[in-house]
Amino acid sequence: MSIRSAVGSTLRSTLGGPRTDNLRRREVAVRANLARRLTPQAAPSKSAGAASKATSKAGPGASGKLTRQETIDALGRAGTEGLGAGSKPPNGLKWASPDPFEHTSSGTHKHTLLATMHDLLEPRTYFEIGVDQGQSLTLSSARTIAVDPAYRITRSIQCDVRTFLQTSDDFFATAGNFDHFHGVPVDLAFIDGMHLAEFVFRDFMNIEKHMSPGGVVILDDMLPRNSLEAQRIRRTVSWAGDVYKVHEVLRRHRPDLTLLPINTDPTGSYLIVGLDPTSTVLDEVYEQVLPELSAPDPQKVDTDWVRRTHAYDPKAVMSSPVWAKVRALRDGGASAADYTELWQELRDPR
Repeated sequence: MSIRSAVGSTLRSTLGGPRTDNLRRREVAVRANLARRLTPQAAPSKSAGAASKATSKAGPGASGKLTRQETIDALGRAGTEGLGAGSKPPNGLKWASPDPFEHTSSGTHKHTLLATMHDLLEPRTYFEIGVDQGQSLTLSSARTIAVDPAYRITRSIQCDVRTFLQTSDDFFATAGNFDHFHGVPVDLAFIDGMHLAEFVFRDFMNIEKHMSPGGVVILDDMLPRNSLEAQRIRRTVSWAGDVYKVHEVLRRHRPDLTLLPINTDPTGSYLIVGLDPTSTVLDEVYEQVLPELSAPDPQKVDTDWVRRTHAYDPKAVMSSPVWAKVRALRDGGASAADYTELWQELRDPR
């Protein structure tokens, strides 16, 4: 176990989870402030002459002065984990050009999948982390709770929604934040918040406790198209982050869940059913898996995962007859065991 994980484990045992997570967020903020104060200096090119002098004079951010690798390195020094999600790279740098994609696009956008799940499930309640401008919120007509510490909604929302301008950790640590649902569990949840594996893991761990027996959780950005797009510190225009790591942890520790990576554009979706709100397994292994989830850059994504070799065709998932049966069972007050055969059918559509 790393020193940071050991300290975190000790703090959790003495201060509790919410206070420890708050301390970690403050640590990130301090590191971000330091990063803003320290302008990174890219390593000079090996080529001699005017080009090398121009690079050193202009510094990072001067168009055409840095090689691709120098840009990647400079972004890594300028950025802070989890804080590179803005519309512009830090300190005036340009985003690095992306690596090639090795998968075949399905032509189905993530919001098409989400919109279809709204239509198929007709959820009574919808929960969302990561609001941004509200594009995904426009898809909901259910009673909705939406969480984002910096949302900037620019679209018309048609549902009965309560928004929370706070982090998801703070939301889950506050009593009464689900009162808007009047005791009805969550039928559909969409997690598209911080693009770091440990945050997404906690978000799933926390929302599962509030899900209905036939509930569906969708995680965004789980299928990065290359390893550069999967870095914890953002280097490319499109950015998945390292949330793909959550799959292996869930596969290993929660074999009872049905896990479906789905080949949606741009950075993949991940559908989870067979939920157990009473399970404490993830809480118990959190400190154990934290070093794995938060391992620093560079990231190396498995070739099969990048190629989406085992990802499901979104059209097949959306056209499955399972969803009408799920909705009927839910409306009839079915128990979790009543859905078992449906989840098996979803895993193996043949």
